[in-house]
Amino acid sequence: GYSDMAIGAARMFGIRLPLNFHSPYKATNIVEFWRRWHMTLSRFLRDYLYIPLGGNRSGRVRRYINLMVTMLLGGLWHGAGWTFVAWGALHGAYLVINHAWMRLRRTVGGVLLRPSAVGRFGGWLVTFLAVVVGWVFFRATDFDAAVAMLRGMAGLNGVAIPNAIYVRLGPLSDWLAGMGVTSYLGHGRQFVFTYLWVLCLLPVALFMPNTQQVMRRYRPALLRHVSPPGAALTFGERALRWLAWRPTGSWVVVIAVVAALGLLALTSVSEFLYFQF
Repeated sequence: GYSDMAIGAARMFGIRLPLNFHSPYKATNIVEFWRRWHMTLSRFLRDYLYIPLGGNRSGRVRRYINLMVTMLLGGLWHGAGWTFVAWGALHGAYLVINHAWMRLRRTVGGVLLRPSAVGRFGGWLVTFLAVVVGWVFFRATDFDAAVAMLRGMAGLNGVAIPNAIYVRLGPLSDWLAGMGVTSYLGHGRQFVFTYLWVLCLLPVALFMPNTQQVMRRYRPALLRHVSPPGAALTFGERALRWLAWRPTGSWVVVIAVVAALGLLALTSVSEFLYFQF
């Protein structure tokens, strides 16, 4: 969102900024994730840390060491704290594992090289979960908070649902109780509202085109993300045929609704995410 705002504000002054994010949560491996997430930072780390360290020119082991050092320093770039170091170390390890796996696939060949829907989904799921675990360390105030969040995410602290929902489950509540699920005092409205938002917005994030794709015929940013040659069109790319922005009456209505919602939201207070970052 911040990157889109910066790109739009710059275009008002006749400046075209480089693309910085390209639907990173659609990535099916961690290497692709880093080609989609914070792309300007990725290029900086590559050009000014990874390549000067030797890149992949000094053998496989040295390449993996260079990756780890680069990502550790990338973590420190975000903040001088051990949680950021842990985040960098995790992504360094992810990249090493990913490159080792790609090398194994090329060596073994055969079934490992055959593209499949199951393989793509498995790659996406592993990548998504790995990135989410990394975000815990990125946002946690300290290691204790990170461990507590990870335990909660894994259900190690138990699972509880609002009592207002629990009492309406009938026989299912007895089965849940046998599974160790408990209840807590609460009307459940926020619980349902939160998960409905997740269920509605997750498919949008995973399958629909992003704002840069919707506006791509007007070249809003430099360095467009281009799919690999021969890659099959995704659902989002096919949807661009009817979602691409045009100066039409339908888009006037959409923009008017978005503008109205933006004006209504001006009364709410939201601290800038990178305030004193």
